[in-house]
Parts: sequence; C-alpha cells; structure tokens
Amino acid sequence: MKEPVHNPYVQLGEYRCFGCSPDNEHGLHMEFSRDGEEIECRWEPHARFQGYPGVLHGGIQATLMDEAASWFVYAVIGTAGVTAALTTRFLKPVFVDRGTLTLRARLDRREGRSAFIRVDLSDAGGTLCSTGECEYALYSPEVARKRLNYPGQDAFG
Repeated sequence: MKEPVHNPYVQLGEYRCFGCSPDNEHGLHMEFSRDGEEIECRWEPHARFQGYPGVLHGGIQATLMDEAASWFVYAVIGTAGVTAALTTRFLKPVFVDRGTLTLRARLDRREGRSAFIRVDLSDAGGTLCSTGECEYALYSPEVARKRLNYPGQDAFG
C-alpha cells in the first residue's frame, strides 16, 4: 500500500532543492510515496526539460533518479548522505508529451557505509526507459542532522 512521504524540508527558509522543492520555479517539483521497501515518484515531464525536440534530456533523467535515491535514503534507510556515484543506462527515449513517468527506487545492496540504490524510470505505458544505480555515501543519523539538516526518519512518515 502506497503512503505519501512528507517533505519536512519545506519548513527551511533556504530550501531550494532543484529536485524536490515546491518553491524552486526552475525545479522538478518531485513528490514521493513509499510502497513497502520502495520509494515511488510519479512525475509529469515538461517540454522545458527536453534535449532533442520532444525527448526528455538525459541529464534530467539522471537528476530524477539521483533525487529518488536520496529520498529512499531519507525515508527507508533512515539517514542522509551524499551521492558518491551514479551510473545510468538509457534504454529508450522518454518523450515529454506522452504522460506521467514513474520512478521506483529500491535497495540493491549495502557495503559498509555505502548504499547502492537502483532506480527504474518507466513511461506512462509502463515501458522501462532508463535505469540508474546510485551509490550513496551514508552519514550516521547524528552526523546527517548536523551537516545536512536531516530531521530524522519519522519526519518523512
């Protein structure tokens, strides 16, 4: 059963994240839900984010995947950190005028202080268009609070 993930960062005055801030006029305005041990985002593409005419820019696809992985870390793993690496595979074109995209993030594996999160991006018809593996360097929840204003896992529920 999907449950909305609350965005506690909207209360911070300086919060302007390109991926998830609702107040960044140039941003992606991503919102998330939790489905068991996965994070999901349904996102409507816009022509302003195209590369080739009608096709979503690959850099925007990578940004969407990176942001979904970070919200997985916040809401499922229960801490914050930084992206250490992101590997993307572009399988099919993503068109900006063919409906809502779905991103799904899930844990692939953990190695020490690193989490490897797989993110799939599918088009409105359910076709897998691109994938990403995001290696996230995790901070302890205490360090995440100090360095990154992480409010704790409960704030996302």
